[in-house]
Amino acid sequence: MNNEILLPSSFSHEEHTQWLSMPEEQCTPLFEAAYEKKKQYFGNKVFIRGLIEVSNQCAKNCLYCGIRRENHHVIRYNIPEKEVFQLVDFAVQKGLGSVVIQSGEITSKEFITSIDRLIRYIMKISNGQMGITLSCGEQTEDTYRRWFENGAHRYLLRIEASNPRLYEQIHPADGRHDYKSRLNALYTLKKIGYHFGTGVMIGLPFQTPGDLASDLLFMKQLEVDMVGMGPYLEHEHTPLMQYASLLPSPHERFILTLKMIALLRLMMPDINIAATTALQVIYANGRERALTCGANVVMPNITPPLYKSQYNLYRNKPAKDLEAESIHTSLVNTLQAMGMEIAFHSRGDAPHYLNRTHPPLPSSSHTEKKFPEKQ
Repeated sequence: MNNEILLPSSFSHEEHTQWLSMPEEQCTPLFEAAYEKKKQYFGNKVFIRGLIEVSNQCAKNCLYCGIRRENHHVIRYNIPEKEVFQLVDFAVQKGLGSVVIQSGEITSKEFITSIDRLIRYIMKISNGQMGITLSCGEQTEDTYRRWFENGAHRYLLRIEASNPRLYEQIHPADGRHDYKSRLNALYTLKKIGYHFGTGVMIGLPFQTPGDLASDLLFMKQLEVDMVGMGPYLEHEHTPLMQYASLLPSPHERFILTLKMIALLRLMMPDINIAATTALQVIYANGRERALTCGANVVMPNITPPLYKSQYNLYRNKPAKDLEAESIHTSLVNTLQAMGMEIAFHSRGDAPHYLNRTHPPLPSSSHTEKKFPEKQ
C-alpha cells in the first residue's frame, strides 16, 4: 500500500473524517508519519509537567464529570497551602520544568487570591524559571490578566466539544454552561498573551467522526499552542452514564484518540500535545503509546493520594494510591527505556507559541523601510 496516498495532505474535514473512520489496521502509516513529524520539531524530547490537583470544589454541573456540583458522593477538599508549596518544592528538586495547577471551576475571591499566592511562590522558589500552567476553568478577564501578570504563562481550558449542539447535550441548561462564554474565554486567554490551549473528549455518546474532524479544524482555526485531549471515560455518578450503551468500546476510544493526536500533529506540527492520563485507564502503557503517535508532553500526577483519590473526573483513575516519588521514578525509567530524552529544567514552550507571540524578523531584503521623499 502506498503510504503517500494514505497520508493526510489537505487536512480537510472530509479527509479527517475518512481517517477517523478508517480501520485500526490501516492506520500504522498515519501514526508513523506523526511520530516523524514530531521528531522534526522536538526530536525525542518529552516535556514533563508536574500535575497538582489543588481543589475538587466546583461550581459547575457538567453531565459527564465526577466532581460536578451535584455529585454528593465526593469528599470535597482544598489542599492546604503549605502542602501545595511542598509539592512545588518537589517538582523543583526533581528538575521538572513546569507544573500544572488544576482545580474545579471556582470563582470566589478566596480561591483567586490563593492561586495568586501560589503563582508568586512558584516564581520565587524557581527564580522565575519554572513554567506555570493553570487549568482552573472559566474566569473573568481581570482574573486571567491578574494571574498572567503574576507569572502564570500557560492556560488550558478544554472546550470538550466544539460542536455547539454536542456541547449542549453534555452540559445542563442552567445558564452556567454557555458555549459562547467558553469560546469567549479562550479568545480572552489568547488576547492576554497566554500560551493557551484547549482539548476535547473523544468517544462521547452522540459524537460522530465528523464532530471529531470539526474539533481538529476548530483547534487549527483557533491557533492553539497546546492541546490536551483524551478518551471519554464514564463515571457512575453522572447523568451521562445512562448513555453508556451508546459508547464505542474502550479500545475503540483509545484508537480514536491516537488518530486525533496523529492528525493534529501533522496539521499543527509545532504545538505541544499531551499524552493524557485518561489513556492510562484503558491501557497501562497508553500514554507511552501516544508519545509514539505525535504527543510530546506527559503530566505525572504528583497530588498526594489523600486528595488525588477524591479528584475523580472519571472512574478507575490510575495510580491514585501512589506517592509523587514513586510516580516520578517509574515515569522516568519508562521514558528512558523507550529512548526518549526527558527535558529536565525546561519550561518546554511550544515553537508555535514563540512564533505566534514573537514572529521571526523578515529577511533583510524585506525589512528595508522606504520613506517618502521630502517635497
